[in-house]
Amino acid sequence: MKKTLYFKFIIAYFLFALFGLITVSTVTARLIEDYCVKARADLLYREASGISETYGTALYDSEISLDSVHEEFSSHSSYLGVQIWILNPSGRMVVDSSKVLDPNQETIVENFTPSVFENSYYVTGDFLGSFSEEQLSVVAPITTDYTIRGYVIIHQPMTAIRRTSGDLLNLSYLLLLMLLLLSMIILIFFTQIVYRPLQKIIHATEEYAAGNMHYELSIDSDDELGYLAGSLQYMSGQMARFEDDQKKFIANVSHDFRSPLTSMHGFLEAMLDGTIPPEKHDDYIRRVLDQTDRLTKLTNSLLQLNNMNTAGMLLSRTDFDINRTIYSVAQSFESTCSARNISFELNIYESALFVNADEEKIQQVLYNLVDNAIKFSNPNSVVRIETTEKRNKVFVSVKDNGIGIPNNEQRLIWDRFYKTDLSRGKDKKGTGLGLSIVREIIRAHDENINLISTEGVGTEFIFTLKRSDLNDAIEE
Repeated sequence: MKKTLYFKFIIAYFLFALFGLITVSTVTARLIEDYCVKARADLLYREASGISETYGTALYDSEISLDSVHEEFSSHSSYLGVQIWILNPSGRMVVDSSKVLDPNQETIVENFTPSVFENSYYVTGDFLGSFSEEQLSVVAPITTDYTIRGYVIIHQPMTAIRRTSGDLLNLSYLLLLMLLLLSMIILIFFTQIVYRPLQKIIHATEEYAAGNMHYELSIDSDDELGYLAGSLQYMSGQMARFEDDQKKFIANVSHDFRSPLTSMHGFLEAMLDGTIPPEKHDDYIRRVLDQTDRLTKLTNSLLQLNNMNTAGMLLSRTDFDINRTIYSVAQSFESTCSARNISFELNIYESALFVNADEEKIQQVLYNLVDNAIKFSNPNSVVRIETTEKRNKVFVSVKDNGIGIPNNEQRLIWDRFYKTDLSRGKDKKGTGLGLSIVREIIRAHDENINLISTEGVGTEFIFTLKRSDLNDAIEE
């Protein structure tokens, strides 16, 4: 049987009750009895000392008679519930509050010596066989002229003292019961506040482990358990999103690979069976090559993104002129722009503007953004590239006058393989990975990239780079 945390708490509670009961019935009972004996002995000793200093001294100085002393002792013993003796050092009984002694017959307490009290002022027992039940016996010497003439001894039955200690012990049992009831309240609070939420969390983790990432975990608490539940809920949401993204990713990869492969297979099969005449083979072979280029580009992009996500992106930071890089990228699209009558407008900051970044990867960012801008621009339009400087940052903007991106799709364009509905007819060879790569590169530089777009008007991408200190040296 699985021992739950709650079961362990119940066992601990009953063990606490058992050991508490054993402790009270043994150790506490003994301590209470010792305390009662000592307290009663102190009280009787003060009484015995008072008798010794008054009646005892007066008796041995012949200032009071035995009858008077016996009468006083009888009154005291009845009031206190004790028996009072006066003994000579030899052990002969002089006064006994419980009876009148016969002057003609000696009453001796056998083997009596002061050492009976073992350097204490009280003992317990039958006092040398003088009693049939256990007594508490307290002694106080009677001294005159620095000589011990006798002893005042007060006896009280232990049954009376044990009654008192029993009452105190019962009170201890009552306190133990109250403590157990309070502990029960704590256990109930633990059940409601800790154990039940913990059960919900355990059940939720089992659901998540079974693959049910959409299981709702709700714990209304502001403490650590609430924070843990919230963290688990967030984690499950992220994992569910990751799972959905993974399924979407596989579906997109399958689609993007299947489409060109289907086209290539169809072209080649048509050439083999004669559907496509030999004079058109060159044209269709070029189409097959275009599809292989698309597959190669898609494969390389996937490998690049995978390396970014697994091992992280290694940057080779240098100080380079971002304006020169922009000129270089713009020149590489000269033939493409000429075919569609698209021109560049470069609004760059001064002649040279140095940034600290990985030049090759920033060139890739610019290439992807400019490629998109040309691809989705209207014919006879302008693509504007602008650089500005603010404090320690350089802002690079790539803006087109094209189809734009709808508001409800702007958040999704960074997702892998995502293509807006407006772009599907224009982007025949695109993989849907370009902007994902752009964002990963900019993030690796600890910089930001933002989007401003209006449907039917155009799109602007703005990203930041760290400004190089070489600019200050040039200005000086």
